[in-house]
Amino acid sequence: MRVLHIYSGNLWGGVETALLTLARERRLVPVMEPHFALCFDGRLAASLAAVGAPVHRLGAVRVSRPPSVWRARRALRAALERHRFDVVLCHSAWPHAMFAPVIRRAGLPLVFWLHDAATGRHWVERWARMSPPDLVLCNSRFTAGTAPKLFPGVAKEVLYVPVTAPGSSADCSRRVALRAEPEAAADATVIIQVSRMQPWKGHRLHLEALGRLTDHPGWICWQVGGPQRPAEAQYLDELQRLAARLGIADRVRFLGSRSDIPRLLSAADIYCQPNLGPEPFGVSLLEALLAGLPVVTTALGAAPEIVDDTCGALVAPGDDLALAGSLRRLIGDLTLRLTLGAGGRPRADKLCDPAAQLRRLSEILAPASGTIQSPETRWQKADPAAEVGGFSGVTPLS
Repeated sequence: MRVLHIYSGNLWGGVETALLTLARERRLVPVMEPHFALCFDGRLAASLAAVGAPVHRLGAVRVSRPPSVWRARRALRAALERHRFDVVLCHSAWPHAMFAPVIRRAGLPLVFWLHDAATGRHWVERWARMSPPDLVLCNSRFTAGTAPKLFPGVAKEVLYVPVTAPGSSADCSRRVALRAEPEAAADATVIIQVSRMQPWKGHRLHLEALGRLTDHPGWICWQVGGPQRPAEAQYLDELQRLAARLGIADRVRFLGSRSDIPRLLSAADIYCQPNLGPEPFGVSLLEALLAGLPVVTTALGAAPEIVDDTCGALVAPGDDLALAGSLRRLIGDLTLRLTLGAGGRPRADKLCDPAAQLRRLSEILAPASGTIQSPETRWQKADPAAEVGGFSGVTPLS
């Protein structure tokens, strides 16, 4: 089965990480051959090419420049004719709005992969709604609950994206060397956050909670993620000034964009990402669990589908006092850190094991008949939420 994934490919975040995992782990399910069509060159295109995945470049698209849309649609049409794909997936509303009409005219099954909560109000979503897909594939129960706002009446499935486990944990000597790079003492408790430089990711709340822990010795914080847009650069500057005002500038390291996230996670002790807005899924949370780190986050969006009391703590959104309390307990209790860290890998494997999730994706896209059945048969689900685990609620460490 030849599958084409279409995405803009302009920045880097959870969607890009998921696409790269689909490419890197494609040999786990040989029956499914993934191709990727991108509108913009950049890190994603280079990363996909580096792992040998077929990449079809459609050309840069600007809605304000209609000829660029027409050229990209012609490029896609040529790719569809040349490679005889069995199914096409559009990742998010923008590529769906741009290319769904071409896919429909080609007579191919069309799947919309929902990576973020839909509102149905944005102009891109309204444009995308003009071409309903055969199926909406949702990356969490949380996003599945919003899918009808975009495509009412269309069948939906919940599929957690596959997340690859890092290599073997760093041994003691390598861990010491890794921690020396960002200037962390070998005996320090390292709290790490890996996320886009966007306010809803909770960096300010994280720093405010750490500002309550100035009396607690031995901790240091790594903030990983660099600005990709001017507004994000301004936000980073604000965070650095906030750390200085709170008196923790000497204990917070802003490491910028990094390509060695697994190495940094293996050298850390606690993962903290106190989102202020709902997390559609949370690849970084899964990566932290797979690295054996206890995870502290807020009970918003899909985070409660991932983190439970076997592997971390959920705190109320915006509550820096509760967040500080959970961090204080983890910093001071090595046994608790190790216990919750040990629970992370089984939890992540249950939700996002690449082999299991790619097999299920293949089953969703290509039933035994060899063709995609109608939503009334294969894709109509009465309750897609029933397929995954339950909501664990707010579980602060107290």
